[in-house]
Amino acid sequence: MLWKLFVSFWKIGAFTIGGGYVMIPLMEQEIVDRRKWLTREEFLDYLSLSQAMPGIFAVNMATCIGRRLDGVRGIIAAIAGNILMPIAIILVIAISFRYVRDNVFVERIFMGLRPAVVALIAAPVFRMAKTAKVSWRNCWIPVLAAMLIWLCGVSPVWVILVAIAGGAVYGKLRPEN
Repeated sequence: MLWKLFVSFWKIGAFTIGGGYVMIPLMEQEIVDRRKWLTREEFLDYLSLSQAMPGIFAVNMATCIGRRLDGVRGIIAAIAGNILMPIAIILVIAISFRYVRDNVFVERIFMGLRPAVVALIAAPVFRMAKTAKVSWRNCWIPVLAAMLIWLCGVSPVWVILVAIAGGAVYGKLRPEN
């Protein structure tokens, strides 16, 4: 189990370019679809928890999933697998970037990667919305939250606190099914 956990998170860390949120589809595919270690709902719960925790999102996900699968040893295996390759890649890039940063070809590569990274982040958002049961009836909630943060400059902390309070009130007032 530890080796499978390490290798799974190594693949996620090694083949993801663009940061923590870009690895969500690969992580979901590996953890939920391929290995079946978590259900989609459990994955979404860990995703929410990892985003709320301080620190690096990918490491937070590795921590939650590693703990669930094999306790402290699982945490160590998942985190080690998740960070080893990105650290090596970042070191190579950092050492060599100063030699190529003014190269027009390299500049164009980075300009081409930007829209791809946006798409890689957007795709899991729609899949997660389906798992979280976001419908046309309640889609105004994430849209309003995004607008408050983006256009009005409201801190995400306030949005999260209001969402927690709203969810608690809704849960108390909602009639039992």
